[in-house]
Amino acid sequence: MRSIIHLVMLFTGFVSSAVIPTNDYWSFRAGLLHAEEVTTIGGRLAFKEGERSANDLLMTHKRAEIDEAFANPQKFLPAKNFLTVLGKIEQSRVFNIMKKLPKGAVLHAHDTAFVHWEFVYNLTFRDNLYMCNNGGDLSLQFFETPSNSCDWKLLSDVRKDPVIANTLNERIRRRLTMLVENPDEKYPDVDAAWIKFMDIFMFIWPILTYRPVWEDYYYQGLKELYEDNVLYLELRSTLPILYELDGREYNPIEVVGIYKNVTARFKADYPDFIGTKIIYAPRRTMKESEIENFINEAIQMKRTYPHFFAGFDLVGQEDKGNTLKLYAEKLNAAQDDINYFFHAGETNWYGTSTDDNLIDAVLLNTKRIGHGYAIVKHPKVLDYVKKNKIAIEICPISNQVLGLVKDLRNHPASVLFAEGVPVVVSNDDPGLFGSRALSYDFYEAFMGIMSKNADIRALKQLAMNSLIYSSLSHDELSHASTIWQKRWDEFIHELNE
Repeated sequence: MRSIIHLVMLFTGFVSSAVIPTNDYWSFRAGLLHAEEVTTIGGRLAFKEGERSANDLLMTHKRAEIDEAFANPQKFLPAKNFLTVLGKIEQSRVFNIMKKLPKGAVLHAHDTAFVHWEFVYNLTFRDNLYMCNNGGDLSLQFFETPSNSCDWKLLSDVRKDPVIANTLNERIRRRLTMLVENPDEKYPDVDAAWIKFMDIFMFIWPILTYRPVWEDYYYQGLKELYEDNVLYLELRSTLPILYELDGREYNPIEVVGIYKNVTARFKADYPDFIGTKIIYAPRRTMKESEIENFINEAIQMKRTYPHFFAGFDLVGQEDKGNTLKLYAEKLNAAQDDINYFFHAGETNWYGTSTDDNLIDAVLLNTKRIGHGYAIVKHPKVLDYVKKNKIAIEICPISNQVLGLVKDLRNHPASVLFAEGVPVVVSNDDPGLFGSRALSYDFYEAFMGIMSKNADIRALKQLAMNSLIYSSLSHDELSHASTIWQKRWDEFIHELNE
């Protein structure tokens, strides 16, 4: 080890003087490669019992897949838009190992987009759902007695005509997902992708915010995560006003209570599921004068549900929304009252006001950074993140589908993985992208963003990071780690069998 350290120290000096020790070339090279291996994610973990042989199996499949694509780049799936290769990813042996992997937690997901779109489509067959076709714009909403705001028709009656039903059902399906045959043509830039993205949210909003549907939808989301070996969730929610058929409405604090009750029901059904915490995340289009009301709501939520409420964020397309700087004074004043988990740097612009959100996020003491896509352009911020152990929430599929990066080999998180920056991998809005839970994002990160040599230890570190950088208390983290470790040991045993 001393010789390796000595060689690395020598490297710094020799590079600065442009002199390479040719007589010790191969030792020097080996030492440098080892130093890089130790620095990368998972590189400092030692193989535990059974992990090395399990790793041999995983890496055999990973290297075979990458070697085949290296010979024929057209076969490398992370280089292609996820919407076009979803089915091929599901055939990958590496992906099928990912599904078995105990992935710990999802720390970055949005409530109205974390359930597979087919479940949402099936919701449209429920009673009391009406449709309105106003100038070609289709709307769906639950009513006991429909309002006069539109020419509402009971959807189940409209579907009685099989010809109309086929056309209408396909129309509804298209409104629920970003899946198209030619996504690069359909979504040529970030703005085009976001327009479709927001159109889906607007369409499903009146469906999902019917209270019984909301509860079933959220329960299904937990089930999809659990079946994908995810044991804990921190969910960002705008906490919309929910409604009943009789006209009753639930305010945001009451919605948190509904979340808490459904979570308790799910944990009763699946006792080894660790749980959920809520991050209140209103849209970043609010006026400067409005932010204080949302902060006060968040503080009240924390007082009412101290162990279930995690913190506060602002959501929406960063390039089109307001900056953190606009709200900085009010946010700064509330730092001691609530935790922040800010979206920041979800942009490919450099030096813009959006890009500067990264600076304000760390100054406001954010506990994690959502996306942080642009952080490699800010070395001082990156140094601060490393020293203060602020995790970056990487969402590979979201970044690709929403137009930030076409080829995941060029994702800036490659640098973060290589330097061992605190990183977690999350799924953002899987239901809208046609994916389910977390395995798809783990596959894309492992195969497309990490080094070819990143192995099972990198995956283990990612899973552990998701618990370490969560909002779990010390006792909750200890309990969660025990459950996860048991799952991990079973996973290693299964691979070896």
